[in-house]
Amino acid sequence: MAKYDLNLNRLLRPKSIAVIGGSWGRSVIEQCVRMRYEGELWPVHPTLDDVHGYRCYRSVAELPSTPDATFIGVNRHLTVDIVSQLSAANAGGAVCFASGFSEAAAEDNAATALQQQLIDAAGNMPIVGPNCYGLINYLDGALLWPDQHGGKRVQRGVVIITQSSNIAINMTMQRRGLPIAYVMTAGNQAQVSIADMAMALLDDERVTAIGLHVEGFGDYRGLQLLAAKARKKGIGIVVIKAGRSEQSQAAMVSHTNSLSGTDAASSALIEHLGFARVFSIPSFLESLKLLHTCGILNGNTIASMSCSGGEASLMADAIADRPLEYPSLSAAQQQALRDALGPMVALANPLDYHTYIWNDLEAMTATFAAMLQTPAEITFLVIDFPRADTCADDSWWVAIDALLAARDATGAAVAVLATLPENLPESVCEQLMEKNIPAFGGIEEALDAVAAAAFVGSAIDLLNYSTKPLLQTHHLIESPIVMSEYDAKRILLHAGLPVATAFQARSVDESIEAAESVGYPLVIKVSGLAHKTEQGGVILNVQTEDALRTHAGYLLTSCDVVLLESYHQGAIAELLIGVVREPDGLFKLTVGAGGILTELMRDTVSLLLPVSAEQLQQHIAKLRIHQVLEGYRGQAAADVPSIINAITKLCEWVEANADHLCEVEINPLLCLQSGAVVVDALISASETLSVQD
Repeated sequence: MAKYDLNLNRLLRPKSIAVIGGSWGRSVIEQCVRMRYEGELWPVHPTLDDVHGYRCYRSVAELPSTPDATFIGVNRHLTVDIVSQLSAANAGGAVCFASGFSEAAAEDNAATALQQQLIDAAGNMPIVGPNCYGLINYLDGALLWPDQHGGKRVQRGVVIITQSSNIAINMTMQRRGLPIAYVMTAGNQAQVSIADMAMALLDDERVTAIGLHVEGFGDYRGLQLLAAKARKKGIGIVVIKAGRSEQSQAAMVSHTNSLSGTDAASSALIEHLGFARVFSIPSFLESLKLLHTCGILNGNTIASMSCSGGEASLMADAIADRPLEYPSLSAAQQQALRDALGPMVALANPLDYHTYIWNDLEAMTATFAAMLQTPAEITFLVIDFPRADTCADDSWWVAIDALLAARDATGAAVAVLATLPENLPESVCEQLMEKNIPAFGGIEEALDAVAAAAFVGSAIDLLNYSTKPLLQTHHLIESPIVMSEYDAKRILLHAGLPVATAFQARSVDESIEAAESVGYPLVIKVSGLAHKTEQGGVILNVQTEDALRTHAGYLLTSCDVVLLESYHQGAIAELLIGVVREPDGLFKLTVGAGGILTELMRDTVSLLLPVSAEQLQQHIAKLRIHQVLEGYRGQAAADVPSIINAITKLCEWVEANADHLCEVEINPLLCLQSGAVVVDALISASETLSVQD
């Protein structure tokens, strides 16, 4: 649930709008007039008689009725007072334009307290912001927006929600033929979060997809509820996340965070929710366009047609670093293509159909229809339109007509793709959109869109849509301690993990005595030294008492304590398993290739706790080292169920000790043909974390 039982329907789809403020208020009225808003408009100003022909009221108390939505464009202190008046009158909601609230806390000691006053004044009345431009409803022409924008009225379309008002303005200026239904800016999210906004907008059946531009996540529970609601309605959500912070790495002493970074937690959260993540605004907009037109895709296969080998090559290369595939042509397709194209064209997917059939509607239709028999989720016609000021485009439209005819004959999903965005005029995009054909500008952006829609489709039924709350703690640890390897292993052993038998020794004689319990062969290592292997602090496969005396004597010249533990031979692979508390109190699990080559291989996946065994299985399968675990090239396979069990036990222990834990790392976990063994461990925690005997 959200923090408040808020109903945003009146605010989002208002039948009456009150506008409070001077120049900003006049701009809001002007935008509503331009967008042909059909509801009531009530300007409020203490001295003006009218604004753009609308009667002006002196105060909220003078309004003819309680407004559904109010734009408040006055100073921050007066904003709090007006919000209180509107809440008392049972208004539908308000946009708070003023800044100087919590975002200014570093410069103004009173700013945070003032924001709390604003929240208290609002009560159960929804407020958007403060410190934001507000919202635009292009479906009904209702704007609580004080500046220019580039959108226009639509019948249905996508939602864009962003924390940045300027980014929102920029996106409304797009010329890609993307129909935008709503734009909302979140500002400080004092009361209404991005998740609240998106959930309310999902109730509008005219919404086809949702895009979130976020700088940081906060309402995790709200996001989980949003994910569940979007899944139920079959609506795809795309995220572009800014700010790849390195904030937490400075405090960490393990490999884990240096490998995965704080941004991995954001990626893990987005994946956990089943949202698609993209990394540029063009890919963001094109992903929304594909979801609007074609909806969520059920697979990641594509086909491509172009009259140029250069374009076909670019299309083929573009999937190299994307999770997409080109299905091979069937024998029946090849025969149909050969009949249409003749003997001189090489048949493949992507297809270069050459210019032999250019401007031949019948031959192009036959060619395209044959390609659309490919079991691909979507087929692209790669075609760049010529400049309208110097060239004619008549024959280009022949290709479009052929694509339409082939689409109608086969029922397959098709799209148009220009290699350069400027070679796809907005008028062409709009004409194609009317025929339910998305048109994309840029190969990379188009394929990012397919990958995004396919990811949402692949995640739609996965277990990562669990509504179980994410593990989070707000318990502050001011001075964490790094426990010794010996103590860390004792804790993990008590937690049920398979830990190598280990003893401490402070002299050569104690080493010999401990060896009787451990047994030969054994490992001897220094205690309290990070990166022991690189510094010569680990000696493996010690097989005799004489060798142990020599090595123990050598190591004890540089440390007070050595560890002796059982030596396990024949490991299939070594894994790193780490859990790090993020700055926001979430816990990120990282699993990857471990041992001395951890940083070099950089083969990891990250998830947020809690996780299930099924999720662990799915994510470990994404690792490159997974092939080794499964038995690479006929070699022995590792005991993957034992690996999953060890990680599960670790996660359960983290959940039980979350308030006191900063990080825990196992590196390596030896993966054996039978079983798995923890041979090195690190724990950073508060002193209240006890060591079990």
